[in-house]
Amino acid sequence: MTLTQQPYHPAQASPNSTDPKVYEQHKGSFTELPTDVAGWIKRAQDVGEILAADAAKRDRENKSPLAEVALLKHSGLLRVVAPTKYNGGGQPVSVGYRVFRELAKYDGSIGAVLGYHTFWTINARTRVLGTEEEADAFEKLVSENNYLVGSAVNPRDNDLQITVGDDGLTWNGSKHFTTNAALSDIVILEGALDTDATKHIFAYAPSKTAGISFGFDWDNLGLRLTESGSAKFDNVKVPWANTFGWKDGQPIPEATATPYASLLLPNIQLVFSNIYLGLAQGALEAGKQYTTKTTRAWPYGGEKKEKGTDEFYILSTYGNFYAHVRAAEALADKVNDEADKLYAKYSADRTALTPRARGEFAEEVASLKVVTTDTGLRVTAGIYEVVGARGTSNKTGLDRFWRDIRTHSLHDPVAYKNREQGVWFLLDQVPEPSWYT
Repeated sequence: MTLTQQPYHPAQASPNSTDPKVYEQHKGSFTELPTDVAGWIKRAQDVGEILAADAAKRDRENKSPLAEVALLKHSGLLRVVAPTKYNGGGQPVSVGYRVFRELAKYDGSIGAVLGYHTFWTINARTRVLGTEEEADAFEKLVSENNYLVGSAVNPRDNDLQITVGDDGLTWNGSKHFTTNAALSDIVILEGALDTDATKHIFAYAPSKTAGISFGFDWDNLGLRLTESGSAKFDNVKVPWANTFGWKDGQPIPEATATPYASLLLPNIQLVFSNIYLGLAQGALEAGKQYTTKTTRAWPYGGEKKEKGTDEFYILSTYGNFYAHVRAAEALADKVNDEADKLYAKYSADRTALTPRARGEFAEEVASLKVVTTDTGLRVTAGIYEVVGARGTSNKTGLDRFWRDIRTHSLHDPVAYKNREQGVWFLLDQVPEPSWYT
């Protein structure tokens, strides 16, 4: 399928951003969308190699990644799970997970940007959000225009306040953290009715809608190019047509009140897990490249060795890291495939998914979250033990893998995922849905 190109105009340009023209020369390389899984993985690798050339430098500069998002648009990676009838790739959700995981190996920030975008497109594709008609309209809008989706849904902040009027909904409030929102074309909103705080609504709006403003204040340890800073919403108008699962002021039960609708939460945890795995894989590969080319043997070990790869401790450590990363990858692929099976089984009849089946899937995802967090932190920090002192150079940039996973793995405490697993294993209890489960 031919990839149509749209000019990239972000919601609001940061005064400190990369130039979208930087990657213009790659437009001609991505004129067609891939047609199979191997093609999509190769596309992610091709984009990753472009980004990897100066990933450490861009990470240090911490500029708003307008150029990088433009490259995602040129490549078609935003459309991997979108329906073919709307110029999308039509791939199952498991391929979407694998594509942004692959990109995270090269550039964790841009892998995360793609991951969060893919999360929202998956929720539409699988009808987790909204009715058939609502999800289809959202897919058409996003895919045909090659839009990037962002969100302002951080549940640790107060809910956005929603007032219902004759002409639709008015949103007010702020979020300390957002994801992709300042880079996006479409932003997902979540809030509570001012007349009943127990009633929550998801909706979407063009990111340039009057009343939406972004702080451009994301300056954290890792994932520095995700532009995950604050946003304010001042009398933002959204029509009922842009809501998910609501009509004329009333929720639609089959779209909002079933275990299937709460799959939104395990899905985002599955996104996190695949990002962490990609970072671990990327650190391991970058370490390998450095060690095989640069790392020297230790001359005072009692044996004369010619190169670093003759060292027993280097071979042993890499072997151990490799085994754990391979095991995490096998588990990730299994859980990703389980997502395909679950959506295929229940998307046509969402009321058929039981709380128990939903909870069992959430626990599979929780297992993966634990494993990818533990493995990712261990590998990304431990890689320095086998590259040697010169590998700490900022030019080498190996630290970005650890900084990225260390930053994001604090999103919600992994200790609670360990506890969930203990309750599941010992007591045979699945978790109640929450904003993090």
